[in-house]
Amino acid sequence: MPNGKPSGTHSRQLMFSEAITQSKPMTAQTATPGPTSSPTDPPTLEAIERILQEIASVERRLEAMDLKITDLTIISSSTRADIAGFKETADALDQRFTAVEDQMAALPDQETELRSLRAKVTDLEDRSRRNNIRLFGILERREGSDIKTFLQSLLPDLFGIEFSPPLELQRAHRIGPPHKANSDKPRPIIACFLRHEQARQVLSAAKTQGPASIEGHEIRVAADFSRLTNEKQKAFLVLRPQLKTLDIKYGLFEPARMWITHRVRDGGSGIHASLIIEEEKLALTPVHGEAPVELLAPARWRKQEPGAQEASKASTHDESL
Repeated sequence: MPNGKPSGTHSRQLMFSEAITQSKPMTAQTATPGPTSSPTDPPTLEAIERILQEIASVERRLEAMDLKITDLTIISSSTRADIAGFKETADALDQRFTAVEDQMAALPDQETELRSLRAKVTDLEDRSRRNNIRLFGILERREGSDIKTFLQSLLPDLFGIEFSPPLELQRAHRIGPPHKANSDKPRPIIACFLRHEQARQVLSAAKTQGPASIEGHEIRVAADFSRLTNEKQKAFLVLRPQLKTLDIKYGLFEPARMWITHRVRDGGSGIHASLIIEEEKLALTPVHGEAPVELLAPARWRKQEPGAQEASKASTHDESL
């Protein structure tokens, strides 16, 4: 008993004993005549002890229930805190989901803008390369120690061009990884002209005259474009053999658009029309009827103006790809 104070159970036992003791004289006075009762009657004490034990048992159960209620209170508080945390998490997830939905809704516009910006960047890069040409087939070390002077002397003689003013190059070098000694394939040369007109003269002469040669080695010339434009141009390579087989006139508009002159159906009668292809991947399939081919891709057919048919007949296949 801390501090000398009786516990609750012991206190109740004392009070109960005192009440019985005080009541005994009254019982003796009012009892009917008979044998005198002993103050220490065993049955009465046993009954009291059983009652006290039951009271103590009830109190123990109550204390255990108090502990359980305390535990339940703690668990309930923790559960409420967890629920509050879950609610905060759910609210945060809802906000993030809403933000993701907003971003998804903006994706089409962003994709359109990205394509537009990519097209502009590609166009700017292509324009920045307008003074460049690429030469293929010139043997390694053929240029000596000064490749710029070598090309300024070679190109006028190779294509029979009289440049006025004289041809001037800003810079020139080979491109690609270092040349391997056991490789017979020379690296391409890229040359930057000081004047754009002179670069166009070389490209035009190479297209008109066809491939030139040095000591039996074929020399090819091509314009210099960005990687994306080169990939678009290569996509047309799959069409060229089919177009040649079907004897269809075609050509390439720089940087990467193909035209096809072809006889197509128009209300039962055939007309000549020009097809401008700007798709990256196309396929041609032979069909019966007036039109020998069918384009399996979106494209724009445009009716030729009077006299354009003769002009298209005189046009040649563009071999610059």
